[in-house]
Amino acid sequence: MKKEINAFDYAGEIFKALPQGILLVSEAEDCINAMTIGWATIGIEWGVPIFIVYVREGRFTRELLDRTGEFTICAPYGEKYSDKVKKALGICGSRSGRDMDKIAKAGLTIVDAEIVRPPAIKEFPLTIECRAVFQKIQPVKEIAYKFSKFYPADKLDEYGGAHIAYYGEILKSYIIEE
Repeated sequence: MKKEINAFDYAGEIFKALPQGILLVSEAEDCINAMTIGWATIGIEWGVPIFIVYVREGRFTRELLDRTGEFTICAPYGEKYSDKVKKALGICGSRSGRDMDKIAKAGLTIVDAEIVRPPAIKEFPLTIECRAVFQKIQPVKEIAYKFSKFYPADKLDEYGGAHIAYYGEILKSYIIEE
């Protein structure tokens, strides 16, 4: 069962969770991928609710997002960071979906989304369904010096390139309840 919510009423919960990690879930051609993220923005742009995620150019998640433009944001809620959730964040943040099924490896439970193709994750019940309405690569040379540690010139390729900001229109938000 899903309890519909207003994503903005839970923005504080999401921002508290980000430093430890939440999941960005994408799907294309029956391949579901989850990536741990620690950066995001939620707000209003063009008069609609928007959730912005940042994905490096070389990531498998980028390939899936570019194919479908849809994603779910899945965050812990209630129990918070159980051992299973911590393990899943570790797997989804350190491995590539090109090489393995991270959802299966982490033992996560898929729940069908209401509007978008990528699913929700039962163990990360606070869910926001989004469809990208805009994307923009972040020009590394224009980013303030204080953030240059994220874009070292000699390791940029190794890190997966610059980030692409995906602006996802928030279509539906809910908490998965048992």
